[in-house]
This record gives sequence, structure tokens and C-alpha cells, in this order.
Amino acid sequence: MQKPKTKNVAPGAAKKKAAGSARRKRKSLTAYSPEELAEIFRRFRIQRPEPRGELEHVNPFTLLVAVVLSAQATDAGVNKATRPLFRVADTPERMLALGEEKLGEYIRTIGLWRNKAKNVIALCEALIRDHGGLVPGDRDALTSLPGVGRKTANVVLNMAFGQPTMAVDTHIFRIANRIELAPGKTPEEVERNLVSVIPEEFLHHAHHWLILHGRYVCKARKPDCPACVIADLCKAPEKTTDVPAPLEPLEPIEAKREAEEA
Repeated sequence: MQKPKTKNVAPGAAKKKAAGSARRKRKSLTAYSPEELAEIFRRFRIQRPEPRGELEHVNPFTLLVAVVLSAQATDAGVNKATRPLFRVADTPERMLALGEEKLGEYIRTIGLWRNKAKNVIALCEALIRDHGGLVPGDRDALTSLPGVGRKTANVVLNMAFGQPTMAVDTHIFRIANRIELAPGKTPEEVERNLVSVIPEEFLHHAHHWLILHGRYVCKARKPDCPACVIADLCKAPEKTTDVPAPLEPLEPIEAKREAEEA
């Protein structure tokens, strides 16, 4: 029987084929080249070298509680309620001693406060019972706690433990799809795609850069394209300019918030 003919492969062809396959995979996850991605986040880093979340907290526990309370609520509204709360209850033990009814009085101005008060008390019980009163630095352990979903866990892992996670909120989900950075039909898909395409050196702060960009520039109803530092790179079909805004460090978010509240 005649042997099938073997096809000669030129030296290096296998590597080129693998590289081509990797490029096609990346292209399917994002509309940007690796060079464009690096430039986008380089500019975000210049704007905010050390970005910080806007939820006020004093330790990992109060951060966890603040994020749980922030569901379907504004950060400003949560901060207003938690400032006096965290002065009297900044540990699971103190929060549990406060009790559900008293806790409810502190957070009554936050949406769904009754259910959130119940969840926070249950959360404290679980932390004390299962983790010695400490917030675990593991996603599975966090998501097993009452009222804690994947997004909340990712925020805590990023902010309290410095892990390069991507918490996909409405701002990040909108931007990832609008500018074709990492399109996806679900937050989980967007999360996977963003973690895959964002250069590793930028992953730690990427979550905050994207949230703040979505909150103050690439807004839901009307993007402020003239204020966008990546307008020339942006691939959003509806963008109104190709001229990027001047690239310079911005005022700290805390200072901006204090000025607005004054």
C-alpha cells in the first residue's frame, strides 16, 4: 500500500503558525492590538498612577461590608451611611453586637436596606464561625459568604489583598462592549476576556481605571469624547472625535469628591 505523502514544513513554520493562532484568538477577544492595549493602559496610568476605589473603608472587613451595601446604590450614598456606622462597628464582632435592627437604622437610606442588614449580620456570623473573624483572601471562600457574589469578591481581592482581579460592574461591562475592548454577553465573559487581553503589568489597577473612566468620561447616556485620553485609539462606532484629550495626572478622586460635596 502506498504511503501517504508527508508535507515538508519549513523551519520556524510551526512557531509562526502558533503565533498566528494566538493572534487570531486575541483578535476574537478584543479589537485592539497588543501595542494599542499597552498604550491605552499606559495613558490611564499617567492619569491616575495610584487609583483608589470610592467606597470608604478602614480595613478589609469594612470594605467587604461597603461593597455588599453598594449593590444597586451609589458609592456616595453608601459612604454617607457607613461613616457613622464604621465608627462604632469596624469588626464582625462589633457589627454582630450591634444587631440587625440597630444596623438597619444606620443604613436605612440605602436601597434594599432591610435585606442588606440581614445579609451583613449573617455575613458577620459566618466570618466569626468559619474564618476566625477575618476576611478570607480566597474567591471561593468569599463567594460562600451571605450576600457576596463574584463581583464583590473580586473587588475585595483586588483592593484588600492586591490580587489582579477584574470586578465587572455596569461601567466596565459598558466600556468593554462599547469600545470593543473585550466584548461579552455576560459579566463573566467580559471578565475572562479582559483578564486575557490586558497586559499583565497593568492588571492590578485596570479594574479601577476602567470604572473611573466609565464613571467620569465614557458615561452611559452621553460619552464625553472630547475629555477622553484614548479618543484616537477608541474603536467605538459612536465616538465623536479622534483627537485625544491632553494627557496629564488628574486630581485625586478623594479631592474631587470632597469638592463636589462641599
